[in-house]
Order: sequence, then C-alpha cells, then structure tokens
Amino acid sequence: MFSKAFFFKTLVLFFFRLLLKQFRNPKGLHRSFSNAHAKFQKYPSLAHRVDLSDQTLAFSVEGALLKSPSLFPYFMLVAFEAGSIIRALVLFIFYPLICFVGDEMGLKVMVMVSFFGIKEESFKTGRAVLPKFFLEDVGLESFEVLRKSGKRVGVSDMPQVMVESFLREYLEVEFVVGRDLKVCCGYFVGLMEKKKIVLDEIFEDEKVSSNIIGISNFNKSLDHNLFSHCKEIYLVSEGDRRHWHDLPRDRYPQPLIFHDGRLALRPTPAATLAMFMWVPFGFTLALIRTVIALFLPYNLLIPILMFSGLRVTITNPVQDITKPKAKKGLLYVCNHRTLLDPLYFSFSRKKPVTAVTYSLSRISEFLAPIRTVRLNRDRNQDAAMMEKMLNQGDLIVCPEGTTCREPYLLRFSPLFAELSDEIVPVAMDTQVSMFYGTTAGGLKCLDPLFFLMNPSPSYTVRLLDKVYGAKAEKSGIDVANYVQSELGKALGFECTRLTRRDKYLILAGNEGITNSTGKRR
Repeated sequence: MFSKAFFFKTLVLFFFRLLLKQFRNPKGLHRSFSNAHAKFQKYPSLAHRVDLSDQTLAFSVEGALLKSPSLFPYFMLVAFEAGSIIRALVLFIFYPLICFVGDEMGLKVMVMVSFFGIKEESFKTGRAVLPKFFLEDVGLESFEVLRKSGKRVGVSDMPQVMVESFLREYLEVEFVVGRDLKVCCGYFVGLMEKKKIVLDEIFEDEKVSSNIIGISNFNKSLDHNLFSHCKEIYLVSEGDRRHWHDLPRDRYPQPLIFHDGRLALRPTPAATLAMFMWVPFGFTLALIRTVIALFLPYNLLIPILMFSGLRVTITNPVQDITKPKAKKGLLYVCNHRTLLDPLYFSFSRKKPVTAVTYSLSRISEFLAPIRTVRLNRDRNQDAAMMEKMLNQGDLIVCPEGTTCREPYLLRFSPLFAELSDEIVPVAMDTQVSMFYGTTAGGLKCLDPLFFLMNPSPSYTVRLLDKVYGAKAEKSGIDVANYVQSELGKALGFECTRLTRRDKYLILAGNEGITNSTGKRR
C-alpha cells in the first residue's frame, strides 16, 4: 500500500510542476531551427534524387518515418506490458492532460507514468513488444527513401530503450540517437536526460559528415544538434504522411518472427477505452467459457461456445481417416498456436485425446479437460512415454515445442516421426482481436484466460493427408521436415530452422524453462 501511495503522490507532484513550467514558459514548445544555413525543401522532391546512396540521412523517427502523429499507443504498450493494467489505466486517465500541455511536456508525462519504478534490467518491451507495432506504422514511401541512402541516422524524442532495437535490428539503421532515462538503484525514475548527442562516431568520416541530409516534420522542432550539421533539410507535411502506404511484411529488411506482449490491438485512445470497457465483461465471459469446456459434453459445449462468440472451423473430418480395429492409436502432429490447440482438436473429434506437453504449468495441467502427459526433454524417456501413450489411444504432439504467433513454423523435433508408421498432420490457426493467448515472459497459466477474454476468437482445424513415419523408409529428420513443409503449405506459413530456445532467448533472455507455478526462471 505504501509503494502504491508513493507512486501516485510522485505522479501528482510531477504533473503539478509540469503545469507550472508550462504556464511560466508558454513559448517553450515553439518550433526552432538550429541550422540557419541549411537549405529547406519539401519532402516529395527527395524521392526523385539519384545520389542518395552517397548521402547520410538523419531522419526524425516520429516526424519522417512513422505515419501516426501520436506516440500515445507506444507508451500505452510500455505501461501495460512492462507495468500493469493499473499503470495503463493511470496513463489513459491522464491522456487529456497529455493533449493539453503540448508535445514535449506531454512526452514527459507519458515517460513518467510508463517508466516510473520499472526495473531497468527486466525491461524487455523495447525489444520483444514494440518492434511489431512500430513496423506496422512505418510508411512505405519513407522506408523506400531510407533504403536508398548510404548511411542512416535515426533521431527520436522517445527514450532510447524504446526505439533502438526496432531501428537497428529490423530496419538496419546504423546510428540511433534517442533520449536516455535516469536510473536510481536499478529502477527507472521516469525522467529523461537531455537529448542524447552521439556525433563522434557519425562524423569520424569526413566524407560522411559533409554529406548529411536531414528529414523532419513541419510541426517538429529542429533544435537537435545533429540537424545543425545537415546541408539540406527536407520537411514532411501531415498531408504527405496521410497518403503514405503501409510497409508490406515481405518488405521488412529483417522478418518479424517473434514478438511478445498481451495486447493484440494497437492501443490508440479509442481502442484503449474500448479495451477497459470490455475487460470486466471479457473476464466474466472467459470464466463462463472455461466452465462450459470443463463440464459439458462435446455435443453441447461446441454449439454453446460458438453462441458465446468463439468460432471454430473444421475441415476434413477425422472420421475419414480413423483406423478401425487399430492396435495403436493415431499420432496427430500439429503446429503450435496456443496452449488450447489439443483441446480444440479434441473438440473437432468430439472425443478426448492425450496431449504431449513440455513445460505446461501445473495449474493448466490440473484444469485441462483432456489428458496431458509431461515430457522431460530426455530423448529416450520421452520416446518410451509417447510409445506407451500411443498403445493406449490417440496422441497429439506439437513438435515445435513452443507457440509462434506470426505466419512462420519453427523447426520440428524429429522424435515423433520415429514412433508411428502413420502420422496425421493437423494445421492449426487462430485469430484474436484484443489479447494474445501466448506469452514468453509472463505467467503461462494465464494464457488460456487471455485467449478466452477476446470478444470473438477463432480457431481453424484442418486435417491433412496421412504421412508415413520413419519406420517406413525415410529418416526421422526427413519426415519431420516434410510434415513441417506440408503444414506450411496448407497454412501459407514460412518454414524456419529457428527453435524454442531461439524464441525465448530473443524475447525473454532465458531458455523458456517453466516451474510448477507457471513462472519463467
């Protein structure tokens, strides 16, 4: 209670000081030009230049790269994902004040609310969550200009920890100039240092320092020291940005395969309001859906769940491929979208099926309406356990070993291919509109709850033709790769060689081991 009271008391004092400063210095946010000798031109003329490969472009991230004029969604993501829903609610409540005090002070308010008290070491949002939303906001026209240039310098008013990973890892920007955050005892205090100036590395090459072109916005200040070294400055108008197209996924310099966070929507003020209004109803609806799935028979629960807004599409009914009088059960192999994959497959069969799991939390195991078998990643023991389960009935396994939200398939472990002569690939896909039902850095046991909180989540279950296992002719690796490719074709997903370990190292900084409470360690 003391820490919460201290948090709100600090915020109130901070906002009071901001308002006093705003009224004492009303011209503090007026636009200024630090380079009186630069040649100012309109942005569209820059796209027709043929000598950009010899130039260094210093561009404003907010004013010349992103289409949206508002930074609120990105700070809402930080508040919600790195903080909590309470912190996100506080930020939303202060949104009118943010609009009132102007750009610079509004930015300071958002930084204070979003970062105050967040542990610096554990902050992964800038790398795991924000790049997806930044990439979806990049204008195709501005991106094409950037790709033609020799070197790129991204200048941002946002904290460095928010934009650096997005610019360096996904847009391949060589230099990022952002704002440093003040840290006390390993925690962000919600205050920014003065604008970061990193010129030595950029200007170490005289040829580079004499060929810098600046790109900014008509409504943004050019007081950053970097723009004072530009020989030409191109200004982007709001009309230009409104006509920019979205950057297609296949044009990303680096593919976005992994991302984390619970929010599936872009948290604009309107979308955030809708989310907060929906959360109480969504939580209640998720509990009702859970009770229905746990206690009602299949003939009743499927139509009731569909009536509640949960859509299920099933193609290629399993009756066509069921083996009569089989000594062993069928081995079903599916890609992994959420923890509910085996459950929805069981719904499609209208019959329980045993599911193989790796690091499922004990809570999820206890609540699962179907049988789950925990493996320990010891190849011989896992093979013996799966062989035993197949002798008892049908078995479903997700050889990716972890979920993947984007249209990609991770590398398939070949163990399943060595256990059965006949394998049935199952293509799974799901769509959500508000919350993701997967996480890399949060509580795994809450994944089904968040999925079921969506107003109208959907699942698609498609059974493919049988594949002969490694006991026939091919090796287990060949069979696993073939099953992966067939599922990729059916879903329109791209196959990769990335693994579960790669995902968790990128998103959470660990190898994805889960303890009995569902907490990452």
